[in-house]
Amino acid sequence: MKKNLGPKLAVCPLPVFLVATYDREGKPNVMTVSWGGVCCSDPPCIAISVRKATHTHHALMERGAFTVNLPSREHAEAAAYFGRASGRDEDKFKKTGMTPVRSRFVDAPYIDEMPVVLECRITQISELGSHTHFVGQVLNAMTDDGIREDIPLIEQCGPIVFGMGRYYGIGDMIEPGSPV
Repeated sequence: MKKNLGPKLAVCPLPVFLVATYDREGKPNVMTVSWGGVCCSDPPCIAISVRKATHTHHALMERGAFTVNLPSREHAEAAAYFGRASGRDEDKFKKTGMTPVRSRFVDAPYIDEMPVVLECRITQISELGSHTHFVGQVLNAMTDDGIREDIPLIEQCGPIVFGMGRYYGIGDMIEPGSPV
């Protein structure tokens, strides 16, 4: 038997994306986004949903581009900070010691310390209520030099997820059909 919870977001966990943009003055900024994920494979696209009141929302609307930087366990503290602080009030890169690097394919910075980066050009924008939904076509993907293409990224990077107000590491691979 199931109990009714009403209209509630009961989808957990969610990926942790560090979305980097340039603001109107060209200052790099980063925001933690967990309302997002892959939305198309051909062409490769990532969707993110951002509240209109954020500094990042304005940058997305003005610049039409963003990068998705995938943090690993060692970056959990920075990811939490990026989600709490506003780029209007603080230089998040300076505060954390992270390095913004100008992307080659889009008008947005990426975070040098992150193991995986996706450079995205916004192709669709939808107003959803409290959030705006941005679809970004991935124009380029980058990984650290030590990342091997023959081993899944999830096994090499130790990505983190978000659920119920907390950050979590991803556990071991589960083989379908084998005992759990």
